[in-house]
Amino acid sequence: MNNNNSRPASDDNTDAFLKSLGFPSIEVHQSFSHFDFTRPGRRVLVIGPMGSGKTEFAARVWRDASVAVSKGPAVKALTSTGIADRRNVFFIRSVLDASRFEDYPADALPYRGGYVRCGENMARISDSFGLEKVLEDNPSVGTFIIDEASFFDERIVYVIRKHSLQRGVMFVMPTLILNFRRDIFNSTARLMLDIATDVIPLTAYCDHRDCLDGAFYTYRYYNIDGRECPALYFDPLIIVGGDKEKSGSWAPNYCARCDAHHYLPGKEYTFFTLKPLGEKAAAGDSAPLERELALLATDKENSALFCSMLEQYASLPDREVYLDSIRVDFIAEKALCYLVCEQNLLTDDQVVSIASRLGLNTKYLSQILTDNGRVIDFGQRLLF
Repeated sequence: MNNNNSRPASDDNTDAFLKSLGFPSIEVHQSFSHFDFTRPGRRVLVIGPMGSGKTEFAARVWRDASVAVSKGPAVKALTSTGIADRRNVFFIRSVLDASRFEDYPADALPYRGGYVRCGENMARISDSFGLEKVLEDNPSVGTFIIDEASFFDERIVYVIRKHSLQRGVMFVMPTLILNFRRDIFNSTARLMLDIATDVIPLTAYCDHRDCLDGAFYTYRYYNIDGRECPALYFDPLIIVGGDKEKSGSWAPNYCARCDAHHYLPGKEYTFFTLKPLGEKAAAGDSAPLERELALLATDKENSALFCSMLEQYASLPDREVYLDSIRVDFIAEKALCYLVCEQNLLTDDQVVSIASRLGLNTKYLSQILTDNGRVIDFGQRLLF
């Protein structure tokens, strides 16, 4: 029978060891162990908010492998399945991340505070087919670290599962499982939870200046004239950009926040107002949506969004932080992108027509739509 109150044997062993050294009876935490390369077929999911040390954990796996690989033939027999040796580690990043660490060497596995060099054992891929090519070209590699695996297509989950089961290859996947909305990031993230053999959760300190609680959530905000402006709920799911601090409305910043300081304005508005307006437009009546988008573009304080936020946040101590969210530009463009990319309610022609009539920023629209997998050539369509 399993005893739910029992401690892991490793904890008991650590406790006994410390007592043998003369330590008094104290609370003993689980030891911070080296990485285990002996178990074949593991699919290790490393999760946590931005800044929690996910990539640093991956760097630690890399450093542990450099120690383990110096051992003799007896160890190789423990860490290998066929020709794949799990001490041989390969690091994979998305091509979308090329701009995140521009100040580091091209072969660096970078994290906040440092990096390790991967040499030839590194590749950038765009999708699951790219991963299959890397796996085919590197049959002796036994451990693949896939950074931000949630950014790839769902098929990658089954590629990972297949190679781990058939060849004993291990995959370490440091990634966001929750997006800035505190929702499961996407269907790829949900599928990774299904196939993981190990889950290692990491936390960070809450980034709020008056808080030292643990943070589980990634917070997105814009820096507008030195003010923290929370991203609205319908802010685009994916915005490609670097890790440097940014000002202005074009690209957001991220940090780790606890529940109390993770501000997410506009969620009720999204489902009470914005999505129903999009559904009306999809049914042929786009006038109500265009009226609201026009207000979001030129007269925010008279929009349904601002009225909704006043009603919801007026009595809260952090009222001003919530209301600062409308200081950000491109709110109408963001709303349109949400209806197109995530709700799939509008056609390409409708998007171009609405953007043209309202004078929306098509450069911003084009970039965000592309980042989120919907390519619309505004220049060509506006010619006809």
